[in-house]
Amino acid sequence: MKLNCDLGESFGAWKMGMDTDVMPLIDQANIACGFHASDPLTMARTVRLACEQGVQIGAHPAYPDLVGFGRRSIPCAPDELHAILLYQIGALDALCKAEGTRVQYMKPHGALYNDMMRDPAILDVVFRVGRDYGHLPVMIAANVHRVEHEQRGKALGIEVLFEVFADRAYDEAGNLVPRSVPGSVLHEQEAIVAQAISFASDGGVKTLNGDWLDLAADTLCIHGDNDSSVAAATAVRDALRML
Repeated sequence: MKLNCDLGESFGAWKMGMDTDVMPLIDQANIACGFHASDPLTMARTVRLACEQGVQIGAHPAYPDLVGFGRRSIPCAPDELHAILLYQIGALDALCKAEGTRVQYMKPHGALYNDMMRDPAILDVVFRVGRDYGHLPVMIAANVHRVEHEQRGKALGIEVLFEVFADRAYDEAGNLVPRSVPGSVLHEQEAIVAQAISFASDGGVKTLNGDWLDLAADTLCIHGDNDSSVAAATAVRDALRML
C-alpha cells in the first residue's frame, strides 16, 4: 500500500507543514495548486523536492478559498467547477514539466473532497476533469460504493485510486466519522499504526462501533504538519515495510 500526504501548503512567508521531513516517507505527494493554499514558488519548490525523493506528484485542487483554506463549500456550476479544476492542474503541471516530470493523478482537497463523496454530480465533474486532462487518475475516499465508483471511472477511461486514513474512525458505510464525534480522530501512535496495518494486511478496519468493514484501498493518507504527526508517519512507514 502506498502512502500519500498533502504538501506544499505554505503561502508566501506563512509556513505550514514539515514537507522536507515528510517527503522521504511517502510515495505520493498531493501538492496544493494555489486556490486553498500555496503560491507559484512554493509549488515549484515542492515539485523539486518530490522529484529529488522519487515521489509521485498529484494535483491537490480546491474551491477558490484561500481565506478558509478550502474548508468551506462554494456552490459552483458544473462548467465552472470543471474549469476551476483544469486551471489548477495545468498550473502545477507546467511547474512539473520544468522539472522533467508530470502530474500523475489528482486528489481534490477539503470541502470539495467531502462534497464530491456526498454528491454524485460533483464527483462526476471531478471524474470528467480527469478524463479531459489526458485520462488523469483520480484519488477518492474508499467506501462501500467502490464498485460503482470503479465502473464510472472505467466508463470515462480513468483509473480511480482509493484512499483510506490511518488516524480517522470510520462508520458502517466506510465514511469518516465527523470530527465533532468523540473518538473520530486517533491520536495515539500505536492505534494509528495498528489501523494502517489493518488496512494493508487485512483489507479493512473496525468501525467506531466495533464492527468489521471490508475497505480495500490503494493508498493510505498520512499527515505531516507537526512533530508528532511526522513521528506517526515514520512509524507507519516502518510498520508497512515489515509486512
